Amino acid sequence: MAVSPGRAGRLESHQRNEKWKLAPFRIEMDECINCDACLRACPPQLGAIFNHGIDVIIIPELCSGCGKCLDPCPVDCIYEDPEWKPASEDWWTAPDFDDPYK
Repeated sequence: MAVSPGRAGRLESHQRNEKWKLAPFRIEMDECINCDACLRACPPQLGAIFNHGIDVIIIPELCSGCGKCLDPCPVDCIYEDPEWKPASEDWWTAPDFDDPYK
């Protein structure tokens, strides 16, 4: 199935852009201090980072692996996730209710 271009297409299809060669990132919540610096640093055209309950999450299908979230993180709790798995269905509700780019 061809994915529509852009963030909207990835939101609709729940698929990562197949052209992205870099692994997505993940947040280690045991280390995270919930400062949201990463959320603010994520480029709007990706919009991969969300507050989800008390956690801050990176939806791997939306993360290009650009690394713009790494430097702003004061506790270095964001890691490359080369063996990533698709986001759980409940994570996909985060863009509907907590989309900082709407």
